[in-house]
Amino acid sequence: MVLEKGFNMITVEFVVLYLVLGTFVGFMAGLLGVGGGGILVPLLVTILSYQGVGQDNVVHLALGTSLACMIISSSSSIYAHASRGTVVWKMVYGMTPGIILGAFLVAHVAADVNSTYIAIFFALFMALVAGQMFLNWKPNPSLKPTKFRNLFIAGTGIGSISALAAVGGGFLAVTYLSYKNIDMKKAVGTSAAIGFPIAIAGTIGYMISGWSRTLNDPYTFGFIYLPAFLVISIASFIAAPVGANHSANLPEKQLKKIFAIVSLLLSLKMLYSVF
Repeated sequence: MVLEKGFNMITVEFVVLYLVLGTFVGFMAGLLGVGGGGILVPLLVTILSYQGVGQDNVVHLALGTSLACMIISSSSSIYAHASRGTVVWKMVYGMTPGIILGAFLVAHVAADVNSTYIAIFFALFMALVAGQMFLNWKPNPSLKPTKFRNLFIAGTGIGSISALAAVGGGFLAVTYLSYKNIDMKKAVGTSAAIGFPIAIAGTIGYMISGWSRTLNDPYTFGFIYLPAFLVISIASFIAAPVGANHSANLPEKQLKKIFAIVSLLLSLKMLYSVF
């Protein structure tokens, strides 16, 4: 059954793939408190390539669509963490201006960056995340007072890298917040809140930068592929609370290692596909 014509065609097969992908990513995000970009982006590259997206745009389209999906998932996550009182709003407000600036500028200029270079950066970043998860490395806390300038600089860096890797900044934000002597539970909750401005600014940047590049492609809004965004967002929004409810009953450390391995292998597969 054909729903509409897309790059090649949007069939029920692709809808089911996006539904399964969104469910899995949402469940893992709720379960482990980490973003699903490491899994979502490489699999989106694979699915979009199979649909007929050209090599020049496929990575950008996957990044932009992933960030757009993150708007929905992060809003749900913020509500859950805020209701538990684990969001340090002072840190969120201090870092958000830099986050918006970094995420928007990087996403805006991403159209001019070769897909191969972005794929290499993504793979290297996921290797760093995987290493941190395996070693459970955390920085030694700093006792120095937190200044707005430092929060702005940190936010700019986190927003820039997150927009280029289509992640919510969880790894970077939790590491930085731990360094600033924030309790781990509050660091995770604050990181979830930080993911929302990253998603908003990054999505807008990819929409603008991809507008002329995808003008003749159906169902695209800049570098956002609307069918994938809608199906994945709905599925992940429903699945995230289910994952969160199971988080206390499953071995988190072991699951994070598995998540890291899967993310790294998928990013390497994406790198292989681009080359």
